[in-house]
Parts: sequence; C-alpha cells; structure tokens
Amino acid sequence: MVSSEPDTRAFFQVLARPITDLPGVGSKLSEKIGDLIGGSSWFDLVFHLPHRWVDRTPVDTLSDLVVDEIQTFKATVDRFERAARGSKVQKVRLADETGFATLVFFNARGDYLEKTYPVGREVLVSGKIEDFHGSRQVTHPDYVVSANTPEAIPRIEPIYPLTQGMTNRRLVGWIRHVVDELPATDEWIDSALLKQEKWPSIVEALRSVHFPQSVDPLPLDAALARLAYDEALARATRFHIARSHNASSSAPILRSAVDRDFLNGLPFAPTGAQRRAMDDIRVDAASATPMRRMVQGDVGAGKTVVAAYACALAAKSEYQAAVMAPTEVLARQLQRTLSDLLTPMGINVAGLTGRDKGSERKSILAGLVSGEIDVVCGTHALFQDAIEFRKLGLTVIDEQHRFGVRDRTRLIEKGVSPHRLIMSATPIPRSLAMTLNGDVDVSILDEKPAGRKPVDTRVISESRMDDVLSAVDRSTRKGEQVFWVCPRVDDEDDDRAAVSRHALLADILTVPVGLVHGRMTAKEKDETLEVFKEGQSKVLVATTVIEVGVDVPAATIMVIEGADTFGLAQLHQLRGRVGRGSENSFCLLVYRPPLGETAKKRLETLRQSEDGFHIAEVDFKLRGPGDILGKQQSGLPDFRAIDLQKHAGLLNIAKQQVELDFSKNDEHRLSLLRKLQKLFYRPSTTSKSP
Repeated sequence: MVSSEPDTRAFFQVLARPITDLPGVGSKLSEKIGDLIGGSSWFDLVFHLPHRWVDRTPVDTLSDLVVDEIQTFKATVDRFERAARGSKVQKVRLADETGFATLVFFNARGDYLEKTYPVGREVLVSGKIEDFHGSRQVTHPDYVVSANTPEAIPRIEPIYPLTQGMTNRRLVGWIRHVVDELPATDEWIDSALLKQEKWPSIVEALRSVHFPQSVDPLPLDAALARLAYDEALARATRFHIARSHNASSSAPILRSAVDRDFLNGLPFAPTGAQRRAMDDIRVDAASATPMRRMVQGDVGAGKTVVAAYACALAAKSEYQAAVMAPTEVLARQLQRTLSDLLTPMGINVAGLTGRDKGSERKSILAGLVSGEIDVVCGTHALFQDAIEFRKLGLTVIDEQHRFGVRDRTRLIEKGVSPHRLIMSATPIPRSLAMTLNGDVDVSILDEKPAGRKPVDTRVISESRMDDVLSAVDRSTRKGEQVFWVCPRVDDEDDDRAAVSRHALLADILTVPVGLVHGRMTAKEKDETLEVFKEGQSKVLVATTVIEVGVDVPAATIMVIEGADTFGLAQLHQLRGRVGRGSENSFCLLVYRPPLGETAKKRLETLRQSEDGFHIAEVDFKLRGPGDILGKQQSGLPDFRAIDLQKHAGLLNIAKQQVELDFSKNDEHRLSLLRKLQKLFYRPSTTSKSP
C-alpha cells in the first residue's frame, strides 16, 4: 500500500509511465491497448473509464434468480449432460434445495467439462439468467469458481469499452496495478469547492470508479464528477495558455474600409446575424492579436457570405486569404461562390486541389508567391511544403474537425500569426456553444436569409414506398434532382442499403442514378458528386457522406430511408441539402414500423421545426452529446471523464478557477495545473485534444 503522504512528483511520474512498463505487456500488446485507450501511458489506462458496473453480489437461492438479469448464485453440480450426436451443446445441471439451473456451453470439449464439473462439486456462478422453456439457464457464464473461493468473483465489476482481443478481466488487472502504484498528491482543486461538493481525492476517485465497493450512485457520482472536473481544469488551463500565447503574437492589422462595396455587391440584404458576425470580424481583424473566431451557423444561414467578407477585408488590406475545405467538391464550390462575391471588387480568387497538375498548378503557385492571387480555396493541398504565400493574413477553415490539429497548424505556419476564421455547420445547443469552444470566440448565425423557402418535411412509413417512388419519378421528369440517403453501404438482407437501393432505382427510373458512399476513394466520391452537381445524374443514392456542404440548387427532394435510426441533428443536416433553389422542396423521412417513442419524438421534432439550434437542444436531451452528430462528425471534444449532460456546468467553474489562479500567479498551483493539462493533452493523445 502506498503512503498517504503527498508525493506529487511521484504521482505525475507514475501516470506518465508507458504501458510497456506493465507486467506482461510487450510492444505488440501495447499497440492493442493503446488503440483501445487512445494513448500510450498509464494515465490513458486509468482514464479509460467504465461505462457501467455489474453487481455480482450472490442471491440466496436458485429460486431468487431473475430472468434477463446478471446474477450470482451458489449451487451443487447435479449431473453433466454430454452433447447428443450432431449437437455441439454441452450442459451442466446445478441444484440447490429450491430448484435447478443449467449451464450451457457451445463447442466446448466434453471431457474437459466433465472433469471441471464433477457431480457433487459446489460452485459459485455469475452470468445472465435466461428462460428456456420455463427452466433457468446461463449460457457461457462469466464466472464459475469453487464455492470456497468467492473472492475470485468481484462483488462489483466495472465493465469497460473493449476492442477485439481485449478482455475485461485483463484490463481490470492492469488498471489495478496502476492505481495501487499511485501515491497521494497535492490538491489542485480549490479547497472550498472540494468541501462543498464532497469530492474525494483523485486517487480515491480513481479507486472508487474502477473498484467500487457498491453500486450506490452517491459515491460513484461524486468520484466521476471529481474526475470530470480534473479534465475540465486541464482543458481550461490549455485554453488559457493558448489564449495567452495568442495574445502575445503580432498579427496583421486588417483595417481596409470594405463594408460599402461588399454589401452593395451582395445579391440580397444580409441578415442581422450575418451583420453581427461581420462586425465581430472587423473588430477582431483590426487588432494585432490574431483573431480566433468560429462562425457557427445553421444549414443555409449564410456562413460563406461572412467568410467572403473576411477575405475581402484581408485582400483590400493587401494580405492574402487561404480557405481550406475538407473535399475537392466543397473547395470548388467555395471558389465559385467567393469568386461571384469578390471578383466585382477586383479581388482575384483561385482554387488549388489535388486535381490541379502541371502548368496550371505552377501558375497558381506562382500567383500565390507573387501576390497576384488574393484568395485561394483548396483542400489539404494548401498546406503542402511547396505552397508559399507572399503575405498570408487570414486562414478560413471550413468544418475544422475534419482536419487534424497538425494540418491546421501547417496552414497557419504559411503566414506570420495570420488571423483565423473557422466555419461550422454543426448547430450545437446554445447552452453549450460558448462553453465548448473555450479557445475561440463564437459568432452564431441563427437567422435564415430572406426568401429561402422552408422544406416540407413528411414522416412516411416504408409501406408507402410506392408513393415515394412515384414522387421521385415525377420530380425527375420535370428536370429536378433527388437525394436518396440510405443508413448503410451494403447489406444483402436489407434493401435499404445504398448499393441495393441504387440498383433498384437505376432499374425502374428513366434517368441516370449515381451512387456515393464512404467505401469509395475521395477521388471517386468527388467525381460522383461533381456529376450530380452538373446535372448529369438526376438521382444520387448516398450514405451520410453528403450531409455537409454539398450545394445543388436543382435538388428538390431528400429521401432518408431508415430515418428512425439517425440522430436528429444529422437528419437536419441532410435535409439542408434541399431547399436551396426557387422550387418547393420536400424531405421524406421513411421509417420502418413499429416506431419507438424516442424515434417518434425525433421525427416529429424535425417535421415541426427547421431551427437547427432548437433541434440540437432536443437531440442533446434525447441522445446525449456524443450522438449530436457522432463524435467524429460533430466536432465535439472526445472527452474522457466529462459527460456533458451531467457535467457541463463544471466547464464554466473550471474556467473561473483557472483564470483566478493565473491572476493570483500562485506558482505552486499553476505548476500543478500545467502538469495536469500535460497529462490530458500530450502529443501522443492529440486526437483527444479539445
């Protein structure tokens, strides 16, 4: 047992050790563990937290067993039943004074089982109780031990997220090894808050979460909240350091008066939200402190116009702007839109993607070096080593979560502390927007441009598929285009899969039908989307790869099959692909009955509202933050301990504590906070960064 006296240096040293220091863990096994826990240190291991806990406290008798529950019970082996000829099922019947229960094993060796379960042996069993024709049974029990060694079954067992080849028991063993090595440490949390919340120390919290003595929610919740606050503090410290570094950098001062020319050149009056965002950008860019601003807008809220304003401000201040998008299709789309808005102002807009080769590419590169090109729109091609700018003053990144941290940094390094604008089409609840984006300022576009028609959204059972097909046929005969979204790429047993749906539509419709999904290469996807954008195909069958940014004004129908299986905000993003032209548009949410209560609530919410922020609030309450769009697509941080539904308030409290600690300049406390944030955000865990 480690000493209870604080040894802060040893505490951080233990957590920084590599997982190869664990008993029996070599390089190959460490890679598997690392893939599971998202890192390579002992810290990553102990912050791989359980997602539930199983109470394996034994029941008194077999008559107390509850079907469909994990239960632990003591009984005596009554008989062993070998598999009949042609069968792979071996059975062990157990008994006590109140009845019988059967252990069932598939593909097990009969001689081994018979030796392991001799008649008369008293055993302790734990596993899920099933009902088989009125009899209780356990198929492949989790534990079977001698009744004389009850300690071999944990009373309360944590259950962890796992990957193939990794077992819960092995993980628990490694975590126990680390927790047992941890000494006490000096406290970095404000003592008044610790006392008020009745939180344990971090070592006690880790022990409570990984090795709880009961499933009483009070101590568990307190331990989890403590660990969540540690993460919130680390995050707030990281943001504070980043902001301090940003404030000490000297950025280009962009002060050209472009408002009148820019606004006069717009084909429509900007919304109030767009004007406010432009005002924010104008103030930010006039400062020598680099702008770090996110423009977060609902589908169709006009983010590109705001980005165009920022580019005009840079260009007319004799600086260049680089606009980076995640795909060639989106980059070319941005280039066209920005050209339409900025060329009349004498601003030269170019595009640079992997498609540009030879003399055309050389010409673009020369234009960037000479300064002839004011604004360039591109993909990952923009941050390659060969790309040089004369005076890069602004970077605009569309859907930044689709780029790695290093990718974004490489683009920024093309200039000297350029201003940074981020565009996000992912509405998240207003209550979380400012909290989550602690390292950037946020401008929210919550108004739609005048004249944009609402999309008529209808909820339809798949039993009415003939009506859906008729609507699609009528629309395409009029020259309109249709998106048809499927929940998966391929499944022989489900005609809702994209591959089979494409084959069916291509067979029955008289117009060209395209297909795009995530298993295609980036080039194949871009080419298919371009064909659809150009109107050469009239129906595009797709998975959710088309949910962000694809602009096809002639598309008037969005069919979403299996709509009941999608998240609300994801459905809203998909619906946003239509309604961009002058024709009436429809979104058909096709579901397979019966429709559960939660799914019904989601679809009804979408049918009744087009406000993405309201929809995000509902989705947050129904499904939780990790499913607002799926962590990989939403841009939400991949938290280790923070559950936004329970701990969102802790983020603000942590921010206040960190600001107070830095203002007091308490070196001991600040040293602890810096060490804490390094644990959470080391280079080896870049993917976990905020």
